[in-house]
Amino acid sequence: MGNRLKAARSPYLLAHAEDPVDWYPFGEEAFRKAQAEDKPIFLSVGYASCHWCHVMHRESFQDKEVARLLNAHFVPVKVDREERPDVDAAYMRALVSLTGQGGWPMSLFLTPEGKPFFGGTYFPKEDRMGLPGFKRVLVAVAEAWAGKREAIVEEAERLTRALWKSLTPPPGPLPEGAEEEALDHLERAFDPEWGGFLPAPKFPQGPLLLYLLARAWEGEERAARLLRPTLRAMALGGVYDQVGGGFHRYSVDRFWRLPHFEKMLYDNALLARVYLEAYKLFGENLFLRVARETLDWLLSMQRREGGFHTALDAESEGEEGRYYTWTEAELREALGEDFPLARRYFALGEDLGERSVLTAWGEAEVREALGEGFFAWREGVRAKLQGARRRRMPPALDDKVLADWSALAVRALAEAGRLLGEERHLEAAKRGARFLLAHMYRGGLLRHTWRGSLGEEAYLSDQAFAALAFLELYAATGEWPYLDWAQRFAEAGWRLFREGPSLPLPAKEVEEGALPSGESALAEALVRLGAVFGGDYRERAEEVLAEKARWLAHYPHALPGALLAKALWERGTELALPLPSPLLEAARGAFLPLTQLVLGPAGALPALEGREPGKAYVCRRGVCLLPVERWEEVEARVRGVISEIFHD
Repeated sequence: MGNRLKAARSPYLLAHAEDPVDWYPFGEEAFRKAQAEDKPIFLSVGYASCHWCHVMHRESFQDKEVARLLNAHFVPVKVDREERPDVDAAYMRALVSLTGQGGWPMSLFLTPEGKPFFGGTYFPKEDRMGLPGFKRVLVAVAEAWAGKREAIVEEAERLTRALWKSLTPPPGPLPEGAEEEALDHLERAFDPEWGGFLPAPKFPQGPLLLYLLARAWEGEERAARLLRPTLRAMALGGVYDQVGGGFHRYSVDRFWRLPHFEKMLYDNALLARVYLEAYKLFGENLFLRVARETLDWLLSMQRREGGFHTALDAESEGEEGRYYTWTEAELREALGEDFPLARRYFALGEDLGERSVLTAWGEAEVREALGEGFFAWREGVRAKLQGARRRRMPPALDDKVLADWSALAVRALAEAGRLLGEERHLEAAKRGARFLLAHMYRGGLLRHTWRGSLGEEAYLSDQAFAALAFLELYAATGEWPYLDWAQRFAEAGWRLFREGPSLPLPAKEVEEGALPSGESALAEALVRLGAVFGGDYRERAEEVLAEKARWLAHYPHALPGALLAKALWERGTELALPLPSPLLEAARGAFLPLTQLVLGPAGALPALEGREPGKAYVCRRGVCLLPVERWEEVEARVRGVISEIFHD
């Protein structure tokens, strides 16, 4: 028979369309039913590449007895967190407040008005692993709703009021010392032996690493000390796919060895930039190699029309990580005579166990043994293992397109095209941009989800990430339509930022672990547009950051995207380059994280008015130093201006 999810666009929701559970999508119909029948709502939030979401699906949501309990006593609502990040953010904060922790699948019980009163993450069907069984939970909640309704509603109201109060503080002035406090905290949490930040599990936090790169570029030695061992350990560990390139979602242990195997577009778009910029800053070839391989993985996720798929599942053949792990027999068969040396390279030891995750902890040893022949040997080994993998059943592909994540990929590829001077990356970025405009832009907004047809939702992150992607395309190409679109997206983001709430709970992004918040990205885009056009962009950026002031004052380490936007707002510079210019190639190939490149004919933009072609102008807020004609002088002036501001 199926349920109401049959009309869904999301692969995650469609996977539940044949469940015996009478699922509703999140929306008015579900709330009306709950209120009319006076039933609590069971809200289940997950995503297509989530391993434990699959487990709970198989154990509970496909079980007729569980379905009978859900259908009789609750209005079951299923949400794809990637399709509805607002719902996910709002209710995840509630879950953390209720239980002290969060995660997916998210399992929450709500009043008919949508206010939470009880929840958890994964529940096994029966009591197991110290967790209460889902059937027992359902019976207990149903009995409590019948017998203790007044107390439950009162508690839900109290929690809702507390969340609104704590998550919507009044704006304030940007705090001084936030960047130093963030570094102090990160130094205390740093793992000096294996890089990254304790305790495990360890996530490859793209926004944090990008912020640390900017600080390291400024000459902050503490940032460099945190970065380099972290990037090396991630690159050589099992969290990085040593065969196929690209990063898994996180490492279960402190050693970056055992990953949670799903591969997400957003992680790899951000980490491609991290390793590319790290190569430009530190000059380590390992970082360049990882950047290129991660960019190749991004290209493998690009549709023919230009959009980017969302993720690869953690599972294949019903087992998490099977596609990525190896038995000794499989490695021997795939590698032949290369196996003994590969055993050393992958640091497998003598006892491989049942299945092994490949690391590259033996790289230094094998590289010393092979000398100049190491690189060709490594590529040969990778090619053999890739060939063997192609004969396996691959993980499921989540083939929906998300505007904000696709924009992250566009930005990464455009930056690679600019910094490396490689046309293939730039062309892929252009195709991604064309897809966003042709398929996902409607009614003055980038819509969030496309899968053959376009969804209605549009979020701040869609507009803000796209504004930054199109600004990068403008810097990489000098083509003005990209600049025009960056303005449009930033204006759309500004309108969304000023809109009021639409959910029972505040959908505020506080921590910026895996992704920068839409607000932080909007602030960065506004500052960069202000460098090009002047006007009130800087004032708007300050207003956006003021909304983060309380969090920046108390938890600056958790807001690296906001810290980066704040650094750009406080001490960012413009590099005005009237065209034609002999400095263009050097300017495009330079890593200048706190500088906006402004290109075009003299006088064509406010930042280019009165400027002479062939010379470069280092400016701050429209006030420029005397022009220079040598690139070494340009870089010295950029560093000098930023350093002077920071130390004033």
